[in-house]
Amino acid sequence: MLFVGDDWAEDHHDVEVMDASGRRLARARLPEGVAGMTRLHAMIGQALGDDIDTDDDARVRIGIETDRGPWVQALVAAGYTVYAVNPLQASRYRERLALSGAKSDAADAHMLADMVRTDSHQLRPIAGDTADAQAVKVVTRTHKTLVWERTRAGQRLRHALRDYFPAALTAFADLDAPDALELLAKAPDPAAAARLSLTQISAALKRARRRDIPAKAATIQAALRAEHLGQPAVVTAAYAASVRALVALLVTLNEQVKALQGQVEDHFGRHPDAEIILSQPGLGAVLGARVLAEFGDDHDRYATAKARKNYAATSPITRASGKKRTVAARFVHNDRLIDALMTQAFSALHTSPGARAYYDRQRARGAGYNAALRQLANRLVGILHGCLKTGTVYDEATAWSHHLNEAAA
Repeated sequence: MLFVGDDWAEDHHDVEVMDASGRRLARARLPEGVAGMTRLHAMIGQALGDDIDTDDDARVRIGIETDRGPWVQALVAAGYTVYAVNPLQASRYRERLALSGAKSDAADAHMLADMVRTDSHQLRPIAGDTADAQAVKVVTRTHKTLVWERTRAGQRLRHALRDYFPAALTAFADLDAPDALELLAKAPDPAAAARLSLTQISAALKRARRRDIPAKAATIQAALRAEHLGQPAVVTAAYAASVRALVALLVTLNEQVKALQGQVEDHFGRHPDAEIILSQPGLGAVLGARVLAEFGDDHDRYATAKARKNYAATSPITRASGKKRTVAARFVHNDRLIDALMTQAFSALHTSPGARAYYDRQRARGAGYNAALRQLANRLVGILHGCLKTGTVYDEATAWSHHLNEAAA
């Protein structure tokens, strides 16, 4: 058995090969790409020596601090057992080997090799997700990132307007709406906004497909022409230039979010698990795609529903020491996955009687809103796991029979 530590940097890999006793057999700095991968295969082949059989690739375990990219895909394709080591785990393990705090790429490669040698039973091999699932992950993550960026840009726009043009906040309830962005682009300062006519405002509202346009146009015009505190002219001009740039950014983000949403729905719709995931309460195409992307589609990755719940971080953790025992939510989690699952739980309250009964039961026991919603999300993860394992779509009566009977009683 060979153990390989691969410390990845932007353009190279520091690699160390060791045997089962921890003796170093080879060490090298390899370039990123085909040439580096070829040299790595040669190093491993030389370390294996003449004792070659059909299971040689399976006898090689590699630790690396990433689970994606062409290099990792090449390692998996070669048949090696690859462990994606969490950087936090690697940091803690490094402290076991060196208390001084010293760090180098070569030392990290040694640490990763030693980690898979001694603790591979505690690590999770890279899941065998299909190419379709990886494609869903790429587009959903980019889509969610752009949604987050749009929110940040909207908050920056709101803060800028509050500092020099508070009337705009009164006039436009939704700053990233098409009509608000169009009017702010035309008139990014108080003086220009006050000169906007009802015709101009109405035209923007019509292009945004608003209802009750005359009344809304009059309200917006009145808000923009109302008296308000302002800034000196030169400061106002500077703010207006900043707002014009933020508006242009938001317009672009709106366009790309909409375009990527189509890609998300298209890729997700072609996946074999889409029907089962879409049958779950609270999951639509976009949210379902995010759940699939973050869980992956390797059905052997989660041995039990509990394992899937632990990965999702919806299940609680217990800290016990002496007479003290506390149960708390998991702090370390996949932000994208927990965000999708909590959104699903909230939506399920309005679409699933069983989910609503389960949530109400948790609240009756004294759980707060967030705690009850998290417990509902945990329950929904278990239901999803069962459906995927058995290849069956969601059934309300089967999933919630016990809780629905209690609610009826």
